[in-house]
Amino acid sequence: MSNLADSSHASRPTIAWIGLGIMGSPMSENLIKAGYDVTGFTLEQDKLERLTAAGGTAAASIAEAVRDADVVITMVPASPQVEAIAYGPDGILENARSGALLIDMSSITPRTSVDLAEAAGTKGIRVLDAPVSGGEAGAVEAVLSIMVGGEQADFDQAEPIFEALGRTIVLCGPHGSGQTVKAANQLIVAVNIQACAEAVVFLEKSGVDLKAALDVLNGGLAGSTVLTRKKDNFLNRDFKPGFRIDLHHKDMGIVTDAARTVGAALPVGAVVAQLVASLRAQGDGGLDHSALLRAVERLSGERV
Repeated sequence: MSNLADSSHASRPTIAWIGLGIMGSPMSENLIKAGYDVTGFTLEQDKLERLTAAGGTAAASIAEAVRDADVVITMVPASPQVEAIAYGPDGILENARSGALLIDMSSITPRTSVDLAEAAGTKGIRVLDAPVSGGEAGAVEAVLSIMVGGEQADFDQAEPIFEALGRTIVLCGPHGSGQTVKAANQLIVAVNIQACAEAVVFLEKSGVDLKAALDVLNGGLAGSTVLTRKKDNFLNRDFKPGFRIDLHHKDMGIVTDAARTVGAALPVGAVVAQLVASLRAQGDGGLDHSALLRAVERLSGERV
């Protein structure tokens, strides 16, 4: 980090940021705070205004945002959105300059990342897949875990940028590897939230002081980052989205499909994937994934 802080503003790569949602907005702002020039594009005008208020520059199109950028970073919901912004006459690949580095931080299928890297290579554009874990809080606090797929040299160039966004930054292997590790991350998180939700309903129905119980559980082997981050959501029934059920539903589809492709059995993951799908079918897709608690409450005979 020291050379990042000591280097002159002019020597830092210029960055185009595409996608300023729950994660993209605070992440791009952390790059601005670290001294990078960030030009952003997204579909919502209020998000562009937030970027300019933070010291960034708003672009009117993807083409305008990426034209002069050294590094293009994308953070959008899923594979179809990545393909929509990357390909076509108005997309990144047709408008970014040869030699640019494209870092896709969305959570998408490993296959989409591999295909994107191949297509970009024909334009002289290098690619890293670099999905993240840590949710909105991790994005705001710049403590994300960043799992990267791609070439070592490209990773080395991007590392100072990653250091302004996260705390744990690991090159996991070739193109698509970051997405594979992210899929495993989403499997672990969903199963962990489900277990916590079941424990909460069990504790409450048993008449135990829930706050005291969760505090002591979190201090032992049952403790986890998930429980630390989601404890208050459970206690306050606060399901304002940090990471929406809709997106976790998408991710559980990615991991179950990828696991089938390589011949890995996910018996518990498959059950939790169905519970996530059920919650979404009941109209809770826009809530935080800690709302898996609502599904357990329904199954336990509560009206929610």
